[in-house]
Amino acid sequence: MPAPHSLPACTRPATGRHSRRAQDERPRPVQIDLNSDLGEGFGAWAMGDDAAMLDIVTSANIACGFHAGDPAGILRTLRAAAARGVAVGAHVGYRDLAGFGRRAMDVGSEDLTAEVIYQIGALQALAAAAGTSVSYVKPHGALYNTIAGDARQAGAVIAGVLAVDPSLPLVCLAGAPICDRAQAAGLPVVAEAFADRAYTAGGSLLSRALPNAVLHDPALIATRMLRLVREGCVEAADGSTVTLAAQTICVHGDAPDAVAIARHLRTALQAAGVALRPFTGH
Repeated sequence: MPAPHSLPACTRPATGRHSRRAQDERPRPVQIDLNSDLGEGFGAWAMGDDAAMLDIVTSANIACGFHAGDPAGILRTLRAAAARGVAVGAHVGYRDLAGFGRRAMDVGSEDLTAEVIYQIGALQALAAAAGTSVSYVKPHGALYNTIAGDARQAGAVIAGVLAVDPSLPLVCLAGAPICDRAQAAGLPVVAEAFADRAYTAGGSLLSRALPNAVLHDPALIATRMLRLVREGCVEAADGSTVTLAAQTICVHGDAPDAVAIARHLRTALQAAGVALRPFTGH
């Protein structure tokens, strides 16, 4: 009888006639980055447990004030990240505090580029004051999902990052067109998978409006992510297998069970011999 949460073996795509597999069968060290969206409280309104998450993750996507976060709270989170040696990224989003940046918006290209520049710049100043620096950019929520396939808005975000610092990696959904677009424009790209989200058969995230789009079982999540790291795939919501090549795994920090999920995942990965390191080499 299969163990609880066991999954079928991943069917990898063909490696081609010139595969190096036969030349070197030695096991290679496995490593991954764990990231979380933090700094998202606003005034008296708390969002998540940043301090606890920063003891678990290796990279922190810090809100920049547009979808969430106020200057004092952002600065506190940056200082806490710096104290723990956690890499910091700019979590840029739509200007949508009321909707937490999760509402789709048709922002003009010029405005969107300027807003990305503005957010990165604000976080860079706060990071410098906290004794750290912004080492990557990860769009948030609806912006992240929109630019995964929308060429116009993707181009506007890419232009904003390039205008600030062409060496800043852009974190994007593994397998989505945005990854190729950013690379073609000259940006370093880091492909991302989501620990606590369900996937469609096409490799996109299942809409939060649908049942079971957000996962809550720490053991199941850990099993899925171990499979991702070892085999490069996850099971989609319909039971099919989705191949993903990811360098970082996100655990959302705003869920009530976020800390428990992240802690269980970290423990499971380390027990399996997976090294946890920031993808930035921070």
